[in-house]
Amino acid sequence: MVQRKQYLDKLIKARDKQIIKVVTGVRRCGKSTLLQQFQAYLREQGVEERQIIFLNFERLENEPLLEYHALYEYVKQRLVSGRTTYIFLDEIQAVPEFQKAVDSLFVMEYTDLYLTGSNAHMLSGELATFLSGRYLEIQMLPLSFAEYLELSGGDRRDAWNRYFVNGGFPYTASIEEEEIRRDYLQGIYHTVLLKDIVERKRIQDVTLLESVIRFLFDNVGNMVSSKKIADSLTSFGRKTTSATVENYIHALEEAFILYRAGRYDVKGKQYLKSLEKYYLVDQGLRNLVSGRRGRDVGYVLENMVYLELRRRGYQVFVGKVGNLEIDFVAERGGDRAYYQVSASILDSQTYQRELAPLKAVKDHYPKYIVTMDEIPMSEDGIKQINAMAFLLGEI
Repeated sequence: MVQRKQYLDKLIKARDKQIIKVVTGVRRCGKSTLLQQFQAYLREQGVEERQIIFLNFERLENEPLLEYHALYEYVKQRLVSGRTTYIFLDEIQAVPEFQKAVDSLFVMEYTDLYLTGSNAHMLSGELATFLSGRYLEIQMLPLSFAEYLELSGGDRRDAWNRYFVNGGFPYTASIEEEEIRRDYLQGIYHTVLLKDIVERKRIQDVTLLESVIRFLFDNVGNMVSSKKIADSLTSFGRKTTSATVENYIHALEEAFILYRAGRYDVKGKQYLKSLEKYYLVDQGLRNLVSGRRGRDVGYVLENMVYLELRRRGYQVFVGKVGNLEIDFVAERGGDRAYYQVSASILDSQTYQRELAPLKAVKDHYPKYIVTMDEIPMSEDGIKQINAMAFLLGEI
């Protein structure tokens, strides 16, 4: 088991603060394990077992607590008088109107609440009204390459090749047999599809939904719009509307399968509303749905860099400089950096094409080209960095 230090540190810093800690992320990305690691930390700090209440709502024995009154009474009866009780409610979205129980527990003395959920819908609507300003969201992703290497061990180049194909869902690192690993990823995909999207959104045309998913998976790193997707599917005999496609995309975002990167006009210093790019939560799922294709190496790498920038706390946009495009404009706390991503820039035409958008930016923020090349080819203050070293935090 690898320690998810980045997320664990956030929980430790927020411990005993009068705020609800909410860990969100796609199913099987490690949220439950993170809670267990934090509970182990609490025990090391002298917290007694009776001060920890942990309920996973995907387990059958907790089915009687899927009614919020019953959940509230169950937890209330187990609070430790005069001492903090740490309450962990895992996959809380399974409890209808759970926010009422959570809010009532939150206002009680000596309670510290931690929730996890696999759907962003839990932080919208009524919950946002109930808990406005009183919760901290920690967005969790599958394993970074650094975490994957620590978990899987062995040669870093071999680990890189496996990670590039299999992705970062924690359990995949321990599965050697390709067929079993594929079945495991298939299980994640179908669980998210059916439980977090079809069931929650009451989608009738599952085949159409899967067509939208396949289109988006095939077009990672390409500029798309809901109208473009609808027109493309209609031309292939799957008649639909841009409104339907937009609803499906929103459902995929809520299930943390898909992330939207809007556009930013660097020269005009404004965020643009038309067109965007989409990136997937894990390259293993993309290979499952779209198959492994050698020509897509650059797009897979771009997806990995996007996710890594998000892990590091950046807001990530697609940059526009006149008629040129920068893969990523990354912003965090007033700082900014520009990133181009390419499998290789050893070819002179590719080299010039990737450099051109960065050269067009006249400010003094850092500019990088992330590639799989080992030979540095930096120019005009634009630094070329190796992808593996970047993902390991060595550069």
